Amino acid sequence: MLKTRHFLTLRDVDSDELAALVNLAQTLKQQRGSPDSPRPLANKSIGMIFSKASTRTRVSFEVGIHELGGQSMFLGIDQLQLGRGETVADTAMVLCRYLHGVVIRSHEHEGVEAFAACSSVPVINGLTDRYHPCQLVADLQTIAESAGRIAGVSVAYLGDGASNMANSWAVAASLAGVDLRIGAPVGYQPDAAMLEKLAGPGRVTVTDDPVAAVADADFVYTDVWVSMGFEEEAGDRLAVMAPYQVNEALLGQATPGVKVLHCLPAYRGKEIAAEVLDGPRSLVWDQAENRLHAQKAVLTALIR
Repeated sequence: MLKTRHFLTLRDVDSDELAALVNLAQTLKQQRGSPDSPRPLANKSIGMIFSKASTRTRVSFEVGIHELGGQSMFLGIDQLQLGRGETVADTAMVLCRYLHGVVIRSHEHEGVEAFAACSSVPVINGLTDRYHPCQLVADLQTIAESAGRIAGVSVAYLGDGASNMANSWAVAASLAGVDLRIGAPVGYQPDAAMLEKLAGPGRVTVTDDPVAAVADADFVYTDVWVSMGFEEEAGDRLAVMAPYQVNEALLGQATPGVKVLHCLPAYRGKEIAAEVLDGPRSLVWDQAENRLHAQKAVLTALIR
């Protein structure tokens, strides 16, 4: 179990709890489909409030809730009175009387924090503009499967270093003892104040040199350069981030056995070359599968 009531960022857990979540995700993966697989959500209902499009987050949570014995209720923002002006606080205080937990996928992180502040049941961040903690549990699980360890591995994150994924990776690396190098152009680097607050055995460095970022890296990670809400900046982003594309030439600067991660959706020929995404270095499809097991671990540990 987690000491925290809510799971909004990886700052809500400590190093031991994060390691336990990853281990639990792997155990649940091994138990999947067996008669003895646990059903801790039996007779529990979990609401899913989504204001952003979703493939992996929605499906993995819905399947995971079902496999843990619970019932999921998908609530699009346009299906709630929230979409007509009801306050976040009023919505939270009503829904927590019906539900045993809530997953929220939204644009503004502050809105999820406001909902959680008024909720007596656990709230899980399914993605906001600042953090994507459940993805990182799956990412660390994938690294552990591949490398046999997490602490001490080196990860290069390339592209938009100010994104929700880069923020989440910085916190995760600090907690898990990872050597993280964020390679991003000036103007798209993580907030220095956020980095200064990190506390843990890991190390986070930032550079605008993609070659320096991937040097001797065990894993290279990337994400879309134009996330939802930034479409008007697409031209500028694609131009300035072109040198950070994960391709065979850049991977040649990493370790010989380097593996590639991408949280999807991917745009071949932009942030990642097709031959890399679909090639033997890619762990992307295992990583996507692990979203299911990571989500189940969070639900199991959080919802009493």
